[in-house]
Amino acid sequence: MGHRKHSQPRRGSLAYLPRGRAKSMEARIRMRGWPRVEGGPKLLGHCGFKAGCVQLVTIDDREHAPNHGKQLVVLGTVLATPPVTALGVRGYSKDVDGLHATFDTFATELPRHISKQISPKGIALDEAEKMLGGVREISAVLAVSPSLAGLDQKKPYIFEMPVAGGTVKERFDYAREMLGREIKFGDVFEAGAGVDVAAITKGKGWQGVIKRYGAKRKQHKSRKTVRELGSLGPISPQYIMYTVPRAGQTGFHQRIEYNKRVMKLGTGEDDITPPGGYKHFGNVGGDYVILKGSVPGANRRLVKMRMQVRNAPTKPSKPNILEVIA
Repeated sequence: MGHRKHSQPRRGSLAYLPRGRAKSMEARIRMRGWPRVEGGPKLLGHCGFKAGCVQLVTIDDREHAPNHGKQLVVLGTVLATPPVTALGVRGYSKDVDGLHATFDTFATELPRHISKQISPKGIALDEAEKMLGGVREISAVLAVSPSLAGLDQKKPYIFEMPVAGGTVKERFDYAREMLGREIKFGDVFEAGAGVDVAAITKGKGWQGVIKRYGAKRKQHKSRKTVRELGSLGPISPQYIMYTVPRAGQTGFHQRIEYNKRVMKLGTGEDDITPPGGYKHFGNVGGDYVILKGSVPGANRRLVKMRMQVRNAPTKPSKPNILEVIA
């Protein structure tokens, strides 16, 4: 049968198996995936819609980096961050089987563009406060309207965002004060802070093993095909092992990327939009945030941001941005 001229280990982590399509356009973060914070109660995250990329001219403020104090040009991702509306509060109890929703309570008056889409049912605030004895976790039920970011979608995204810090009673009071209010990105994060981003990646459909796993093409005429694997495994066991790369769905997976630095907060008045608008998005007319580096997902896709869970600095430093090139 001969041997190949060059070998190349296939790329692609087995930690992401099975590589199937995401169940929803909205990324979901498990309750155990949220960080623990010290001090008073606070909301642990926010969300935005991916608009496009810009170049940031900054001064490198990493103390031990070779380029410390020098001027750098780095990639930045612009996210339109319209305010989210606090719809309700949910309490969770815990037993040996995990967390279970104990109560739901909602605001009495909701914005018209949200009340037309949902009809929340829950108990009164006074009744919920009496049930706090067995509650371990408190989450705020939030809603964000893509139309506030200039998108055509009318139906809002509704999701939970945990409240951490302090006692359960303090968290409940904090979430109750937010009911019916609009929460801006600047109320949760500040410039220089680190966030983790969760989103659904770009969908690429059904792709072959070359594109999906980075396997190397075979030599010309060495087999009947070039863009297929040379072998699917040994004769025993008599089945194809899961470690063998195969063709299948590529993209449209849920992914979380860690430690994205918040470089700048601003509004549409700052003229962050390039001439002609961002491709597949348009103009950014409201609040926005620029994150350092890339963010998973296509333009206009919902991106959730949470407080970073790895290597969180004790005191974030504000980045020194000289120019934003849109």
